[in-house]
Amino acid sequence: MEKRKPKVIVGLSGGVDSSVSLIKLLEQGYDVEAMFMRNWDSAVNNDILGNPDLMDDVCPQEKDYQDAKKVAEQLGVKLHRVDFIEEYWNSVFIFFLEEYKKDRTPNPDILCNKEIKFKTFLDKAIELGADYIAMGHYARVIHNGDTHYLLRGVDSNKDQTYFLSQLSSSQLAKALFPIGDMLKPDVRALARKYNLVVADKKDSTGVCFIGERNFKEFLMNYIPANPGDIISTDGKIVGKHDGVMYYTIGQRRGLHIGGPGEAWFVCGKDTLHNQLIVGQGNDIELLYANRVIVTDVNIINERFINGQKMQAKFRYRQPDEDISVSWINDTTLEVKCSRPVKAITPGQACVFYDGEYCLGGGTINQVYMNDVLRKY
Repeated sequence: MEKRKPKVIVGLSGGVDSSVSLIKLLEQGYDVEAMFMRNWDSAVNNDILGNPDLMDDVCPQEKDYQDAKKVAEQLGVKLHRVDFIEEYWNSVFIFFLEEYKKDRTPNPDILCNKEIKFKTFLDKAIELGADYIAMGHYARVIHNGDTHYLLRGVDSNKDQTYFLSQLSSSQLAKALFPIGDMLKPDVRALARKYNLVVADKKDSTGVCFIGERNFKEFLMNYIPANPGDIISTDGKIVGKHDGVMYYTIGQRRGLHIGGPGEAWFVCGKDTLHNQLIVGQGNDIELLYANRVIVTDVNIINERFINGQKMQAKFRYRQPDEDISVSWINDTTLEVKCSRPVKAITPGQACVFYDGEYCLGGGTINQVYMNDVLRKY
């Protein structure tokens, strides 16, 4: 009797990365199907919010679906279309809004991976008979018996393990990343070889499933503006802000502060007085910290020991920093940096690495320079 091929369902987004993931799995001999997720609909979400007349452009998911459909047809793969709008709203977007209301800067893509792509999607795929799911992330996974390791993608410029740091070992057990060992130019070259309609499609850079749009205007639909003063580090009023929650530590663009001298950067928030604190120059002392409290820590495999040394990313695209960690309680770590690090921002992720291995991550909660709490 012929052995059954493992069945993999690919999250097909209508982009080139997930499309090439389909190709790679077909070339490797898997039984492959695809699933397109629809997780955002402005009309539905505004009804949930109780404001059906809210003006909010519908993001172009229908165009993405049509592209996914064309790819599936070109490759002879069955395509399922599923709606996870309510799940995305409840598990991702409400948390996203609540964090912004606290003047923190969350990363919805991390929560989307944990709660939607590798949970809700995974559950649906298993219901459809899948042995594995696959996504077009630039990451790698090693399955070693009951232990499953997450590794950086070979393309260091595209590596997406930062956004996968909240996954559990059990979620990784069912995951494949077919393009994790490829460089982006090679991904596009393979798509062209197969004449895929998405071979030269622009990469999406917007928020997970919400799409590319003016982000501050989008947030204003859900969080009322609360204008106030922009204050320089020496206490002078230098401008006006629309609400401190719309700005992030280290931000340079969109401040609309004129005058001579170096560029202005956001370096703090005084929420009590509704003031945004800014300074001039790239080396503002207030932007730097060397000790961080990280909460809601997820460890993919082996739990850290106190004093363990490793590397961390405090923001996607930032270089790795050498750190040591110590447990405060079961889910909270104190992270000490080997040098002061710029723009460590509460609400964003601290992700832990040991060389190529992503060990897990947590949420930046408090930021210190020595023993002085930064008012971020």
